[in-house]
Amino acid sequence: MRTQQYTISVIGARACGPKEARLARSVGKMVAELGCVLVCGGLKGAMEESCRGAKEAGGLTIGIIPGDKKTDANPYVDIALPTTIGYSRNVIVAASADLVVALPGSFGTESEICYALVYGRPVIDLGGWKMKGMIKVRSVADARRVIKKILFKT
Repeated sequence: MRTQQYTISVIGARACGPKEARLARSVGKMVAELGCVLVCGGLKGAMEESCRGAKEAGGLTIGIIPGDKKTDANPYVDIALPTTIGYSRNVIVAASADLVVALPGSFGTESEICYALVYGRPVIDLGGWKMKGMIKVRSVADARRVIKKILFKT
């Protein structure tokens, strides 16, 4: 019998500074420690750093690639899924999640937040977003508590 495997999409900027990279890596590690699969856009920046954190903690990562080549994925993606649909792949990143963690980002990240909210996915805000419907938290530890409450009912 198969047990429930939750997926958490981690979304954020494709180019990030050291502070944002540390945050993304910590979130990725937390996702893996919770036993969840990390889904992301599969490229660089926050996507790569979150995958790196997940891999360092023994997790599984899926990259939803905008182009047609699996080789475009960052080196920490276990399963690369090329879509050939560019930014439209943001719908897949959002819809494939049981829950979304939003890091600092720009328009692509914002579109993923909107899609997640449209599809009724809980969105945890670790990026200082000013959008209604998101769950505001102050730290990765706070995010962990919220995720456990939502997904694992603890």
